[in-house]
Amino acid sequence: MITLTGTLSKAWMNRALGVAFDRDYYFDPAKRHAVDCRCNEYAAEAFPAMGVFYSESNLGRIDYWDKSQVLIGGIQPNMILGMLLGADFLPADDRDADITPCCLKNKKLGDLPATKMLLDHDLVRLFDEQIRSARRGRLRPIPPFFWDSSGRATIHGILTTAQKLCGEGIFMDMLTEPAQCQRLLNWIADAYLILCRHFADIADLPIVDVHVGECSCCMISPALVEEFVAPVTSRIGAMLGPVRFHSCGTSTHLLGALTRIDPLGSLDFGSATSIRKAREIFGPEMPISIAPSPQDMSAESTAPIWDWAGRVLQENAGGDLGYVFHLEPSYNVETIYALTDFVQHQAGGSSHER
Repeated sequence: MITLTGTLSKAWMNRALGVAFDRDYYFDPAKRHAVDCRCNEYAAEAFPAMGVFYSESNLGRIDYWDKSQVLIGGIQPNMILGMLLGADFLPADDRDADITPCCLKNKKLGDLPATKMLLDHDLVRLFDEQIRSARRGRLRPIPPFFWDSSGRATIHGILTTAQKLCGEGIFMDMLTEPAQCQRLLNWIADAYLILCRHFADIADLPIVDVHVGECSCCMISPALVEEFVAPVTSRIGAMLGPVRFHSCGTSTHLLGALTRIDPLGSLDFGSATSIRKAREIFGPEMPISIAPSPQDMSAESTAPIWDWAGRVLQENAGGDLGYVFHLEPSYNVETIYALTDFVQHQAGGSSHER
């Protein structure tokens, strides 16, 4: 099976519709619902029959969305955790939001709260009430750490989260203070587990699998992935369901180490990771998705993205493959049409993920 899945960015929607992604967008469910519906109406009109969807990059899925749903606390996972630990939320009208960086820098493990105490935070209580209010009304709430109604929990990887909260010093800590680093990463895992399960229960949304966005791991060695990343990710998978492991950076050197993640349900990579090597290690049955590079999507000619897509298809050797893209204003939209044509006519696949 060969598929193509596309999402539109906030920057694209700001330019196309003049939508402002201000603080109210994230904390007022009525405004969130109205804006998201408007954005998806635009997506359907601007990209007919292509299955293009307005969502965070490669997270929400159009087959699990309808107008009766509203995202509650639809903020990236590591930012929610950072806010619970004292970081300030930084919205931006024309792009993704952020938080103040390194809220745990120079703090000791003993300064961290017991993870169950996170549920007493005012932000969690706010989201809880918004979920209950939506359920009393006519909308189905999609709670924090989820992006559609499928039951797929969504978190940042423990190393990616640690880098966000502690800064780049976490990489040195893995070498100089491994035991302390392990404790921190396990605390992050425990925090995600208790929060995901809490919000799933409040929203009556059973968890079926978990997306783990571990982009930072492409910057470390396979040995460090096996020591620090794989065990904690496996523990998350054992508690929440099969792991969809995402790494947008070049990750060919880590493929062997990723076999240590169990249960591993699917893989999601950036453009430069070798699909040939991935198939040698994981075989044809493992679902793998891959995104084209910003350079190919920004090129004036469609030749680079066509060549890349063809090379990926050849390396894939008949496996379960999905092409994914996230459209930004700087990209040449003709490259998306070219990729769509490639999937539909050359690969014999469908225009969006099943």
